[in-house]
Amino acid sequence: MDWRTKLLDPKPQARQDYTSLVTPVYRGSTVVFDDQATVTDDWRQTENGYSYGLYGTPTALELASRIAGIEGARETFIVPGGQAAIALIYLSYCQAGSHALVPYPAYGPNKAMAEGLMHGLNVEVEPYDPLIGAGISDLIRDNTALIWCESPGSVTMEVQDVPGIVKAAHAKGVAVALDNTYAAGVMFDAFAHGVDVSMQALTKYVGGHSDLLLGSVSARDEAAYAKLGPIYQQLGLAVSPDDCSLALRGLQTLAIRLDVLEKATLQVANWLEGHSAVETVLHPALPSCPGHTIWKRDFTGSTSVFSFVFKDNISAATVIKFINALRIFRIGMSWGGVNSLAVVYPSLERPNHDFEGRIVRLNIGLEAPNDLIADLDQAMTSGMS
Repeated sequence: MDWRTKLLDPKPQARQDYTSLVTPVYRGSTVVFDDQATVTDDWRQTENGYSYGLYGTPTALELASRIAGIEGARETFIVPGGQAAIALIYLSYCQAGSHALVPYPAYGPNKAMAEGLMHGLNVEVEPYDPLIGAGISDLIRDNTALIWCESPGSVTMEVQDVPGIVKAAHAKGVAVALDNTYAAGVMFDAFAHGVDVSMQALTKYVGGHSDLLLGSVSARDEAAYAKLGPIYQQLGLAVSPDDCSLALRGLQTLAIRLDVLEKATLQVANWLEGHSAVETVLHPALPSCPGHTIWKRDFTGSTSVFSFVFKDNISAATVIKFINALRIFRIGMSWGGVNSLAVVYPSLERPNHDFEGRIVRLNIGLEAPNDLIADLDQAMTSGMS
């Protein structure tokens, strides 16, 4: 055999009986079949075997299986990010002429997709009060195809009565999707509460280190799985096996990180609640948060992101000074990583409530809580003077 041919022989030359504690990183687009009769092009790789790298290598499917196991899902799809997860759900359940409902405090890119892509596809997406609960039944139309929940909501942190919404939706044959990123898929049991599809931005708690972009979409049952799968295939939502490997590593430390983050975040939130410059703290575990009693009923814990509102005698310009005076907290979007972050929302509005640039969102990282409190304190004293 010519040496050029030898160089291209894909058959492994080393021993293959190696076993470790880590899932290997499998890269590849082409899947090699044993014979022509076994050639297939099928997104159902879990059942029917590997067909093409676009639908996932063993590394991606291992991550999908782990997420599905944690969430109690029929199956999970791994996608390139949280926004890709949102797109997959919208496009699987809605078509031209459909109506969908999304809570006012939903993740910004969800609302942007509703106003942009979905509007262009002649899908009407109507915002609703996140605290509506079973009253959402009055908003359901004959053409309503999907109801989104996000609990707690982005920035303003309203905790939704997801079981109440699910009951009302299912009574009229409407599917419910939940952005379950805040709970990391473990502090709120989406499927036990009746949700049809649960998604996460794995970028946040599962990744845990602000160094990867991934999302997950988990199906409760075969009906949801069959609805999502063809669209997943058609959109070509391939993911990096290297990022999947990082996410698998993140899962191994998820429990200990969530435990540390919950305690540290509550310590910081409680300190802020007692500060003279703070009007209210929006943390689901505190009574001041809208929907706190529902959080007590439905959740098993809290995580690292929350918001607080300065008193109305503090101007938006002063809040900006506070943000810029922080030394340990970094100014940045996203959350769930090991570093503490802060960002102000100068133009955030909710129906009948304008925060006038006084609302700040924090992500608490793995720094010592006392150092974080000291940083907030110095920024409130020297930075705001």
